[in-house]
Amino acid sequence: MAAHVANRKAQLEVIMLVRDPEVCQSINDNHFNCKYFPEHKLPENVIATTDAKTALLGADYCLHAVPVQFSASFLQGIVDYVDPSLPFISLSKGLELNTLRMMSQIIPQALRNPRQPFIALSGPSFALELMNKLPTAMVVASKDKKLANAVQQLLASDHLRISTSRDVTGVEIAGALKNVLAIAAGIVEGMKLGNNSMAALVAQGCSEIRWLATKMGAKPTTITGLSGTGDIMLTCFVNLSRNRTVGVRLGSGEKLDDILNSMAQVAEGVSTAGAVIALAQKYNVKMPVLTAVARIIDNELTPKKAVLELMNLPQRADFTPFPGFSSLLPQIC
Repeated sequence: MAAHVANRKAQLEVIMLVRDPEVCQSINDNHFNCKYFPEHKLPENVIATTDAKTALLGADYCLHAVPVQFSASFLQGIVDYVDPSLPFISLSKGLELNTLRMMSQIIPQALRNPRQPFIALSGPSFALELMNKLPTAMVVASKDKKLANAVQQLLASDHLRISTSRDVTGVEIAGALKNVLAIAAGIVEGMKLGNNSMAALVAQGCSEIRWLATKMGAKPTTITGLSGTGDIMLTCFVNLSRNRTVGVRLGSGEKLDDILNSMAQVAEGVSTAGAVIALAQKYNVKMPVLTAVARIIDNELTPKKAVLELMNLPQRADFTPFPGFSSLLPQIC
C-alpha cells in the first residue's frame, strides 16, 4: 500500500514504520524490501524508519497493517505520537482472540480515543498483484461518509478501483471469517476430496458468515458483495492465500505448529478461528464448517473426522434465510 500510494503522487512523502533495521536500510538505500518484495523496486518517495515518532509526526493518514493479535499492544506503545484526528486505515483482518474485538474497536480503545477516525480497507487483493499493478477492486468502509470519500480519492487509481461503504461491521466480519473459511477450503484440497465437496463447503461457509454477520448488524448485501463473496472466492481458491496454504498442509497431515513455524507471514485465520465458537454461541448461530476449523486447530478434531461430522449433519431444505429475511418479504413482493 505504501508503494501504491507513493506511485500515485510523486510529491507525497510516504513513510513506512518497520521493525527490522535491515529491512529499513534496504528500503532507504536500495529502494527494495529485501524481506518481502526483493524483486519490486519501491518508489523514490517511500522512506522507511524504525522510529514511531518520526513516522507519525505530521502524518495525514496512517495505514495500519499490524496483525490483529498484536495490534493493541503495538498501538499502546505509540499512543503518545498519534494525533487524535489522525485517520487510521486498517488493512488488518481478523478478530482479537480473547475479546472478540474487531479492528474498529481495537484501534480507538488502544489509542484511548473513542473518536479516532477509522476506515476499514478490504476486498479481494493479493499484495503481489497490487505491486504488479494488476486490476484490483477494494472497499473502504467508514461510518463517516466524508472520510470514506477522502480515502477513496487517496487510494483510487487506474488499476485500483475503490468502492465506499458505511457497513463497517459487515466488511470487517467478512474479512475476518473468510480467512477461517479459506483454511477449511485448503483442508479439502489437501485431503484431495474433489471439486464437488469444495463447492459445497465454500457455499455452506458463505451462508454461515452471512448468518452471523447479519445477526451482528451487517447488511446482507455487504456479505454478498466485493468485500464478502469477492474476498472469500479469492482466499479460498487461489494458492497465494496464506490461510488456504495452512489448510492444504493440515489436510495433507502436517502438524499446525510445524506449519506456522515454517511461515514468514501471519495467517490470521488461525487465531480468528478461536473466536468463531465464542461468536457462534454469543449470537446463537449454527456454524458447523467454521467451528470445525476451530476444533481442528485446537486438536479436538482431525480433518477426517470433521468431514464425517459435516456429511452426517441433518438433511435440510436448500434455502435457509438470513436473520431478518421475513421483514424484507413485503419489499420483495
